[in-house]
Formats: sequence, C-alpha cells, structure tokens
Amino acid sequence: MSSDQNDFLFFEQDYEDDAVIEPTKFWDILIVDDEPEIHSVTKLALSGVEFWGAGLRFHDAYSGAEAIEILAKNNNISVIFLDVVMETDDAGLQVVKRVRDELNNQHVRIILRTGQAGNTPEEKVIREYDINDYKTKTELTRSKLVTSLITAIRSYEQVCQLEYQSDAMNTIVSASKSILGLTDIKQLCKEIIKHMSIILKCSPRGLVCSKLDGDDFIQVLGGCGHYENYFGEKLINVDSKVFKQVESCFDLSKHQHTDSSATFVLKSKHRKAALYIECDHVPLQAQLQFAEIFLTNVSVALDNIRLFVKLRDAAYKDVLTGISNRTNFIERVEGYQKPHVNDYVFVLLDIVNFADINNGLGQEVGNKVLIGIVQRLKENYPTAKLLSRIGADVFGFIIRQGELDLKKLNEQLGVPFCAEEHTLPIDFRLGLCQQQDFQSSGIDTLKVAYIALNQAKKTKHKEGIYYSVDMQDKMAWRIGIIRQLRHDFARNKLEVWYQPQLSLGDLSLIGCEALLRWPTGNGSYISPAVFVPLAEDAGLIVDIGQWVLEQACQQQKRLENMGTEICIAVNVSIPQFKVKGYAQNVKNTLLKYGVKPKNIELEVTESVVMDELETVISTLKELQELGMEVAIDDFGTGFSSLSYIQSLPLDRLKIDRAFIKDLPNDDTGAIAALVISLGAKLGLKTIAEGVETQEQAQFLKNLGCDEVQGFMYAKPMPEHELIEFINKR
Repeated sequence: MSSDQNDFLFFEQDYEDDAVIEPTKFWDILIVDDEPEIHSVTKLALSGVEFWGAGLRFHDAYSGAEAIEILAKNNNISVIFLDVVMETDDAGLQVVKRVRDELNNQHVRIILRTGQAGNTPEEKVIREYDINDYKTKTELTRSKLVTSLITAIRSYEQVCQLEYQSDAMNTIVSASKSILGLTDIKQLCKEIIKHMSIILKCSPRGLVCSKLDGDDFIQVLGGCGHYENYFGEKLINVDSKVFKQVESCFDLSKHQHTDSSATFVLKSKHRKAALYIECDHVPLQAQLQFAEIFLTNVSVALDNIRLFVKLRDAAYKDVLTGISNRTNFIERVEGYQKPHVNDYVFVLLDIVNFADINNGLGQEVGNKVLIGIVQRLKENYPTAKLLSRIGADVFGFIIRQGELDLKKLNEQLGVPFCAEEHTLPIDFRLGLCQQQDFQSSGIDTLKVAYIALNQAKKTKHKEGIYYSVDMQDKMAWRIGIIRQLRHDFARNKLEVWYQPQLSLGDLSLIGCEALLRWPTGNGSYISPAVFVPLAEDAGLIVDIGQWVLEQACQQQKRLENMGTEICIAVNVSIPQFKVKGYAQNVKNTLLKYGVKPKNIELEVTESVVMDELETVISTLKELQELGMEVAIDDFGTGFSSLSYIQSLPLDRLKIDRAFIKDLPNDDTGAIAALVISLGAKLGLKTIAEGVETQEQAQFLKNLGCDEVQGFMYAKPMPEHELIEFINKR
C-alpha cells in the first residue's frame, strides 16, 4: 500500500509480507495409519522440523472412522498423512471423500501413503481425489517426507488465503448492500462494526464516532457490545483511552492499532469520523486490504446518512409556509391515537375554488393567501398542534375539544385576506374527526377526516361536518359498488335494453333509446341513477359509453338486416366529450360496423353542454356534418341560457318526464307547451318521454309534439323482446 494511503502504523510487532494467515506456534499434523510403528517413524523423521517459525504438533488416528472423528472436532489440521489400506482396502480413499463431501473441509491437505505399491494406480487416485501427493511408504525417505510436508503446508496456506478472500469479498458485498440503504445512524454503526469484525476475525465490540467542522468535541454515533448505549455522548466521557487513540488518528490522518484494538480513519469533506474496534490480534495484510475496501463504502454510507437527514428535514417541512407537511403530519398524528380517549379534534380545512385565485390573479397572489391563512391560524389558535399543510390548498391541525368553536373559526377565517392590491373573501369547508375516531395509522386518520371534508364539500356545509362511522360505511359501499361494476363490465355482464320511440301522429316506430342495465345475478337490476354517477367518478363511463355505442351499432345492423331500419339513440356523458378526438372515435365506430350516421342519434343533457360549451359545440357540429342527429335530453331541467340553443347543432328537443307526469289535470302544461313551441320556431323536432296515459298523449298531440316514448307504448326491453315488439307491429 502506498504511503499516501491510510497505512497502518505498527507499534509493537512486525510480520513477514508473505505470511497470508496468522502465524501459529504449531502446524497440526494428523497421522492416520493402522500400524503404530508408522506413527513413530513418521514423528521421528519429522522431529525438529520448523516452517515459518512454527513447529509441528502431531495427532494420531488408527482407523478411517477415528480420523473422521478427530477432523470433525478439530478444524485446524493442516496436513494429513493418510494410509490407503486400513480396516478396508479403500479406507483411506473413503476418508478423503468424507472429509471433502461430508465435513466440507476443502483446505486441509492430504498425503496418501500405501504399503502396497501398485494396488491403486497413482494417476487415477490423484485425478479423482483432492489430494496433494500419493506415495508408497518405502519411497518416503526423511528428505522426501519433509519436502512433501512443506509443499502441503504451502498449499494449505494458499487454500486458506483464497477461502478468506472469498469470504471477505462476500462480506464486503453483503455489507455494502445492507449499510448503503440504512437511514438510521445507530443501526448503521452496528452494521459497520459487525461486518468489520468478520473481516478482522474478532468479536463485534466497538464504536463509530465523528467530529464535525467547527466542533471541538468527538461524538459517538453508535456502537456494539458495551459501547451500544453511548449514542450522542462525547467520546471523552465514554473512554479516555479510546478518545486518545481516535484523536491521534485524526491528527495523523492514518489508521492505527495496538495489541488490543484497531482504529480506522474515515475521511469526508464536512467531518472527520473514525471506527474503533476491539481486536485481540495484529491484523494481517490481507485483512487490512479488505478492510480498506470496506471503509470506502462506510464513508459513502455516512455521507448518505448526512444527506438523508437534510432530505428528511426538507421532506417534512412545507417550503412555502414553513409549517409541517403532509408526510410529517401522518407520522406524528399516530401518537394521538389512544383508545377510549377523546380530548382532541382533528380539523381539516379546504379552501373553496382556490384554483380560481391562482388562475385569475397569479400564483404569487395565491401563495400570499396561503401564507396569510397560516398566520391567521397561528394567531388565533396558538395552542393548536401539528399545524400542517396537507395539500395544495388543504390545512390541518389538532386542538383540544374545548378550545374549538366552529362558529368563531368560520368568523375568523371569513375575514377577507389582503394580497398585494387585492382584498379577497375566502370560503372554506371543514372536515372534523374526534380523537375517539383516530385510526391506528396516520394515513388512515387522514382518510377518515377527508371523508368528512368531502361530505362537507358535497353538501356545501359551512359549519363543518364531523366524521361518523356510517360515513365510512357509505364510502365502503360506494367503493364496493365501483369494484363490482368494474368486475362485471370487464366480464361483459352489463346489458343494453331498448325503449321504442313512436311518431305521435300515426304511432309508427321511428327509433329506440339505448338504455344501460346492470343485472345483479338474482333477477334484479341496479338502478342507472345509482351506478352511472359512480361510473363517472371512477373513470369507467368512457369505456362503458363506447361499449354502449358499439352495442347500439350492432343492434341497428341486426334490425336493418331483418328489414327494420330505425334510429337508435345513445346517451353521452361529460367525460366522453372531454376525451380528445371523441368525434373521430364515433366516426370510426360507425365505419367499423357499417352503420349509416343517420341511424345513430346522440343524446346529451344540458349539464353536458354547459360544462364544456365550446368543446361540445365543436364536437356536435363535426358529428352533425357526418349526418348524425343530436338531441338535448331532459330539456328544461338544467340552467342553460336560451341564447345557447340557437348556436347548438341540434335536431331534437326531449321534454323531461318531470313536465309530463302531472298532465293534464295537475299541470297546466305551460312548460311543455313552451318547449314544443320553441322547438317548432327553431325547426327542431320534440319528443316527450314518460308518457303513461292516453290523456297525456292527446294533450301533447294537441300542443304539436312530434314524438313520444313511455310505458303506455312500451317499456325498456332486451333485444329478444324488442324483436317480438317489432314483429307484432
């Protein structure tokens, strides 16, 4: 290792560079032979032999079974002199196989000896068995015996070195994976010491400490063993001996060790750090090399922790307002969940139409409003806890039940805010959750508060709505219905029924309205008034609407092939019109099924038109130019301006059943007459839905209504009933 690297300063002991394992006092040699004199002769021949400053220590076994028993208990045997023929002709060879396969001892070196030369071919044995040498006892002179032994010991060391290197690299790889992902400094330090102890082959007892720029003290970051409980302590107060050694390492910027410990310096831009570990032996060169590799990852891990702390602070704080953010709130609110305690209430506050401020006056004004809201909450509720910005325009805080007055809160928040030259009255919606309803996890507590907030927004309730269990039950039911709808639609279980539409003059069949039906499987059906709004909220209505259009096209072609060419009306929702290229998609569908544009009518409600007026007008014109007819459904029930009716590309006005049901006795028919007259003046046909009596039909006919549909003529029906209805006519 070069001098500019972190070399070790060895104070008390040197070692030879070629030593790859720690020198021991003895090399352990196992003699396995069923002849006692062979044991004596071998020991005599090898008496006085030393290698690398270590003598020989002999162990005796007089059978293969006895040899296996010794090897199972002693893993320090370096060389075995093994007789081939003992209790059986191949007893020695069986020992070799058991040592390698059963004991999984790959490092011990084996010298096979036989007194029966030629019984076992030498080349075959060496090729098939992991042994060092194979000799007859007669050719093993003292010189050859010593040579074979030293060669075997060298080989033993090389195998041990390779085994250590493999284990050390695996340790470093494993350690890198475990420490680089840690974000807890105490856990990180424990992992560092644990893996370093494996590399140095010592017990995991030590600590990691650091000295930040500008500090005049060294602080313990974490430790193992008896150092584990000193997190955050000054090192000088923990152990003065360790403190002096670490200080010396910092001053010299080098690793150091004594007979009982090793200290490693970890360099970084903004701090000094050191790893101190108790080690009862002098580290070997190979161990130091692998330790140096590991220390590189340790430095990175410590820097990552420092960065993580900064990121965590940023992640838990709202940059604009300086208060806690959603993440911080979720983590900290869990501490307030206590069974049978109801001291606090969680207030969730949403600004109504805040996007209009950003879009109309600019984000800078919007930001000042948000900052002003936080300031007002702090001033009026200084005892509030966990004041947090939960969303872009949603704030939350926890306050004691007796300190919350909803009327007063609304009055305080209702005072207009001043932002630049603007004075802005702000409206709020409040969702509240009592402590008794807090959940075991912070995210679930936030969810139940949002359930109350959404209820307040839906009902436009200003005073605030408290969460109750039945709200969650309704929410669970809603989610369950949507999940089941998604499931049934994917499995083609929905149905399209058809309600005939007739000319009021001669009652001839002019068309049908395609109506979606959802069977439950037990003979009943879920009302479209229930599941269609849910499908819109869940984002399913676009796919379902396309499916209904395709079903209508296919039905129209089947009727046309039977000799009945009528128009089928299909309802279109707001989300469908918002899909880019909706008109082209309708065109492609008609082409796919070969349906004439005049035979498919699109029915849109006033709410659809008013939601995206320009987009709807553009799309409807494109479809009308194709030859399709367009009807305004439920006309008169919405809030549209009559001035828009002239600009819409329409063919038909559909009178809602609400204006038909009380005709002619309990309703003057003024609205029905107005719609029919308006249609006539605009050159539009009118169709009345919900006609159930002959009196209603006659009244509408007298007013000049063109077409009708209703139970008096035909209820909505599946395809086979529709065909029967047509055939009977």
